[in-house]
Amino acid sequence: MKIDGVFAGGGVKAFSFIGALDAVEKKGYDFERTAGTSAGALMAALIQAGYKSEELKSIFMPLTGDDVLDETWFTERFPWLSWISVYWRLGLYKGDKLEKWIHHLLADKNIYTFRDLPKGSLKIIASDLTAGRLLILPDDLPKYGVDPDRFPVALAVKMSCTLPYIFQPVKWRTVNKKYNLIVDGGILSNFPLWLFRDAETGMCRRPVIGFQLSPALQDSPPPKIKNAVKLYQSLFDTMRRAHDLRYVSKNEAKNIVFIPVEKIKSTQFDLNVEQKEELIKMGHHETELFLKSSFGIGKARH
Repeated sequence: MKIDGVFAGGGVKAFSFIGALDAVEKKGYDFERTAGTSAGALMAALIQAGYKSEELKSIFMPLTGDDVLDETWFTERFPWLSWISVYWRLGLYKGDKLEKWIHHLLADKNIYTFRDLPKGSLKIIASDLTAGRLLILPDDLPKYGVDPDRFPVALAVKMSCTLPYIFQPVKWRTVNKKYNLIVDGGILSNFPLWLFRDAETGMCRRPVIGFQLSPALQDSPPPKIKNAVKLYQSLFDTMRRAHDLRYVSKNEAKNIVFIPVEKIKSTQFDLNVEQKEELIKMGHHETELFLKSSFGIGKARH
């Protein structure tokens, strides 16, 4: 059975997706198309490259923050003044190491540019701060005068994963010789479940399963706003989730696997083996329960 999959952003919480993929594989389903934001974009790209859950587990279990995080010259020598780097460089880490790591993973499967994938099989969300718009890769590339067939998939994933203040924005030089600042797609759409809906008919070609790294809507506790910092966090969370939550609520979340990852922070790059195993087991458990439920896998219900 062919299905489409949409993966939400969530940083290191995305270890849960490995378990979710394992449950989907054991049920006998194959992903025809995948989409995602941030860490979800990485998962979507690796699935399209042909990676299976066991391969991903062997790759991600020994992974450490040092494998993908590259500090700037300043923060390496003066770590106690890292906030200055954020102020001037707009992020703690350059992101080059992350892009190279993604590139090698994809290259091992002979995936380099979007030309190496079936057309329309992968969609990645990023945010263009310069143009003030949501960026769908590779769909929107022609608007920038860029040939999608020549655009690196690893760069697209990096763009989507560039979490503000953690990674420096991607300075993307387009054909007009100007630089556009690109950051994490989760700023505008952290869970793009809407991507595979046909613009004219409002329907989906095949069943779509969304994988969300949060409790179900009715189980999400309201934020406790007691100070200015909490207020800022709530404003930011509301802004980034408003579009997606409206879409999810309209569809009554029937086709979404909610993985209630609450104890782990998105930027907790120092996860130990036990924590990674727990996340993978949680993703497998919640997906297995979902697939055993009343999900109408035999038909599209959008």
